[in-house]
Amino acid sequence: MATGGAGSRFLKEPFECAHEHRFETNERIMALQFETVERRLERIEAMILGVEKRLWMTVFGVVGVLLSQAVQSILQFSPK
Repeated sequence: MATGGAGSRFLKEPFECAHEHRFETNERIMALQFETVERRLERIEAMILGVEKRLWMTVFGVVGVLLSQAVQSILQFSPK
C-alpha cells in the first residue's frame, strides 16, 4: 500500500467531481433564469407595441376631430 499519495487522491476526487457538478448546475440555473428574463422582456415589448398602437390611434382620432371641427367652423362662416 502506498503511503499518503493514494489516500489523498481518493479523498480529493469526490470533491472535485461535486464541485464540477455544482458548477454545471449553476450554469444550467443561470441559463434558465436568462431564458425566463428574455421571455418576460419579449412579453413586455409586445405589450409596449400594443400600447403604442393605441396611443397613435388616439392621437389620430383627436387630430381628426379637431380637423373636422375646423372644417365645420370654416363652412359655417363662409359666405353663402
